[in-house]
Amino acid sequence: MRVKLMFAITGLLTLPAYAAELEVGVEIPKLNVAEYHRPYVAIWLEGADQKVASNLAVWYLMKDTAEGHGTKWLPDLRQWWRKSGRTLELPVDGVTGPTRPAGKHRLSFTDAQPQLKDLAPGQYTLVVEAVREVGGRELLKIPFSWPAKAPQSGQAQGSSELGAVTVAVKP
Repeated sequence: MRVKLMFAITGLLTLPAYAAELEVGVEIPKLNVAEYHRPYVAIWLEGADQKVASNLAVWYLMKDTAEGHGTKWLPDLRQWWRKSGRTLELPVDGVTGPTRPAGKHRLSFTDAQPQLKDLAPGQYTLVVEAVREVGGRELLKIPFSWPAKAPQSGQAQGSSELGAVTVAVKP
């Protein structure tokens, strides 16, 4: 009797299958400049109405320094700050993190994670904004459909603060 009951209980515990996955690639180029600072980067999704549908990542200086706390410079991410940043209580678990060094960085999200869990079907734009102290500012956008009926991919190429930015959506 005990064996049958155990089987019945464990048979109910199945993990959900993921219906969709979003992969983002962000390249931060190595710049040959006299005074280099890692860029602050915001990565988010906008709906067709151009409002923020989800914040995916915000990379900034998270420690106190002689220049002050890193949140002081977040308004320099102008587009993100106006649309979403100023209303957030930072840090945001699973979204905010430290600045990244030059190189290629990958982020992966499933529809079970908070960033995509409540994302309604429709047309979206991946937006990546980067700004660097004593440097420039750059904003790249890549459109895609959510959820994907077939695999999708897109790419944008930065010219100063960002290198290649990619998005891949898998059903």
